[in-house]
Amino acid sequence: MAASAQATEVRRRPFEPSGAGAAIEQWTLRNGPLEATVLTLGATLHSLTAPDRSGTPGQILLSTDELPLILGAARHYGTTVGRYANRIADCRITVDGVDHPLAPTGNGVTLHGGPDGFAHRVWDAEEIPGGVRLRLHSPDGDQGFPGALDVTVSYTLSADAVTIDYHAVTNRPTVVNLTNHAYFNLAGEGNGDVLGHLLTVDADHYTPVDARQIPLGPYEPVAGTPFDFTTARPIGKGITEDHPQVVAARGYDHNWVLRDRPADGSPSRAALLEDPESGRTLEVLTTEPGIQVYTANGFRGAVTGARGVPYGPYSGVALETQHHPDSPHHPGYPSTELRPGEEFRSTTVLRLSAA
Repeated sequence: MAASAQATEVRRRPFEPSGAGAAIEQWTLRNGPLEATVLTLGATLHSLTAPDRSGTPGQILLSTDELPLILGAARHYGTTVGRYANRIADCRITVDGVDHPLAPTGNGVTLHGGPDGFAHRVWDAEEIPGGVRLRLHSPDGDQGFPGALDVTVSYTLSADAVTIDYHAVTNRPTVVNLTNHAYFNLAGEGNGDVLGHLLTVDADHYTPVDARQIPLGPYEPVAGTPFDFTTARPIGKGITEDHPQVVAARGYDHNWVLRDRPADGSPSRAALLEDPESGRTLEVLTTEPGIQVYTANGFRGAVTGARGVPYGPYSGVALETQHHPDSPHHPGYPSTELRPGEEFRSTTVLRLSAA
């Protein structure tokens, strides 16, 4: 689908599924063949509708309108994850020599910012040209993290892409790692699994992990392993291989180290996802140094989508642009520290087409 300069239609209304109410808003963005919805709960990319090769629209994100599920089994579907996406070992960080215990989420780690992370907050929202901007204030000590943090996440829609822009400032030295946790199925949500999707990841290395999904340390080359997506290959091909990292996770739940980003700070390609059946293609561009690929290995049918199909293993794939997991404990990784007077900025583009 070709991009156009036409204006994006932006609408807002209360999000009123079972058990919700007017406190949560749903923003709908429409431009040409694309439509996205955004919830103020979790600054969530809640749905994304795009045409297949025949022009038939389909909703390509795993999603539910049931609030108990959104707050429970689906608590990270499409949400903005923070203050620190992915895992931090031992539920603590040290900033400028000061130790800060973090709220634990189990298994000896703090995952996705803690048990009450940004995904569970109701953000303020305002219309901007082409989309919506969401704001959140995270107080000093929130989930154990030092410093008050003021965060904005903006979603803008063109005729062929969703652009997500992140910004944050702090009043004390802290760490920040934000991502979006959407699960994609380019065949349409509830329409089978993604094992036949072709994936390309622009990375020559990845970060192997221990039993807690914490990086062991040094980057490892993908060459000769199931992690080699330097050329397109079916997601399911590597999942069946007898590699200890894949076997332990029952699939992929790993961070790839992206090739060097452009010096001018513009987004460049991180991954390409293709569904041969529908013809839909998703190109992910980012300013971030890493991308977590998670193939929904742990899904067991606890969430049922709009098609009435429970989501089982491999029913979607998350492509989470990010800094590397546990970076505060790995000085050799790109730093996630943010200091007063500095600005955290990050951009990810989700570009769609069909052929």
